[in-house]
Amino acid sequence: MSGGDGARAVQIKVSRDRDFDPDVPLPGYETPGAAGADVRANLPEGPVTLEPGARALISTGLRLEIPEGYEVQVRPRSGLALKHGLTLPNSPGTIDSDYRGPLGVIVQNGGQERFVIEHGMRIAQLVVAPVTRGDFCLADDLNDTARGTGGFGSTGTR
Repeated sequence: MSGGDGARAVQIKVSRDRDFDPDVPLPGYETPGAAGADVRANLPEGPVTLEPGARALISTGLRLEIPEGYEVQVRPRSGLALKHGLTLPNSPGTIDSDYRGPLGVIVQNGGQERFVIEHGMRIAQLVVAPVTRGDFCLADDLNDTARGTGGFGSTGTR
């Protein structure tokens, strides 16, 4: 399968929770070249107000079936981050292929003003990515490199 821009498409099955508002669109790509599909808040009980610094788990009303060998990454929307300071503190969040529970998005107001998340608002983006698993093994030594044991910020000191 491939998407409209030539990108490979991976089928992600989506089911709706019982309280899902059918007028809220499923995750979708807003432009042909978009890597992330926007996901929306499902808040039939009403909006959620975030004071500066506050965070909340926002329901999408969805559950995903992700094929084995893939993950879905949950990332902030750049416009909300720039204009309002709205971010995802665990970004990128990972949804594993064997998870079937509700898809919630942890959002945090990093701005200086109160922010209201409305029902149906695009709150995050979902990026489908292949997973490569590591084979972690104990070693007596590690190969030396030019950087060596230089820690945080050590690559910018030359």
